[in-house]
Amino acid sequence: MPIVVRIDVELAKRKMSVGEFAEKVGLTPANVAVLKNGRAKAVRFSTLEAMCRVLGCQPGDLLEWVDGEDEP
Repeated sequence: MPIVVRIDVELAKRKMSVGEFAEKVGLTPANVAVLKNGRAKAVRFSTLEAMCRVLGCQPGDLLEWVDGEDEP
């Protein structure tokens, strides 16, 4: 997938658990796992805003586009 989700990097920087993050953002830990593992097909802007607010970061810190031309 050409969009890579970097939530785990930001959580590690802040020494924040998935459970704590999920609670502060208003998601279930299972939904955070779906986002973290790149299985999500979409992210609501309100969810992205909440994640950025909780982590004190920009959307580009959480999402990265990588060239997917080498993928089958």
